[in-house]
Amino acid sequence: MQDLGLSHLWSQGDFVMRATAIILLIMSLLSWIVILTKAWDLVRLKKMAHGAEKRFWHSDEFDHALDTLGSNDSNPFRMLAVTGKEATQHHRASQPQLHDAMGISDWLTRSLKSSIDESVARMQSGLAVLASVGSTAPFVGLFGTVWGIYHALIGIGASGVPTIDKVAGPVGEALIMTAFGLAVAIPAVLGYNALTRGNKSVISKLNRFAHDLHAYFVSGARIRPNVRNGAADDGSVRLAVKN
Repeated sequence: MQDLGLSHLWSQGDFVMRATAIILLIMSLLSWIVILTKAWDLVRLKKMAHGAEKRFWHSDEFDHALDTLGSNDSNPFRMLAVTGKEATQHHRASQPQLHDAMGISDWLTRSLKSSIDESVARMQSGLAVLASVGSTAPFVGLFGTVWGIYHALIGIGASGVPTIDKVAGPVGEALIMTAFGLAVAIPAVLGYNALTRGNKSVISKLNRFAHDLHAYFVSGARIRPNVRNGAADDGSVRLAVKN
């Protein structure tokens, strides 16, 4: 039994077994790099989203409201606000062009949607790696197991001593590859699901913020879904109506 284990599997394995183990190791490293990197980005985005709308709409004018979102261009909420402002100014100040056939509402919708799509693409970058690792790693490990059992049985048959102790060791070593595949796939799947849920939460806030920005740039005031007696029920100060 002292001759069995991971070191024995590596030393006795052929090129295919070693290549399979290296592939699983690379897949594991890639998945953990993506998980940790995207988790950090998600935490940063949630900090940006926390209170972003409240601070923005409590400002007395747009420039001050924009300052509440910080100066980081990677902030998707700031990108939305800047995009809406630039799109409105461009549409109203440009010379007659093809896009002038579109109303200000449609032009804003298109611009804000493009900004959201860019932010969503950045948030979802790398998730395809987790999906690929989660779906393929078990089969890579199973391939290593099948290959290892095949060579183990050939070696046992060649030795002419098919006793249980001679069979259990090599076959058990080969089954380790399946366990490796599962150990690589499970964190990738769990990380993918957790990051997807977190991204959906941020995207939902982006869509709501874009909807309010659209209403503000078109009509001059933010939509107030909860209004009682002609005033916002949260007592907040809204951006001034544009002339």
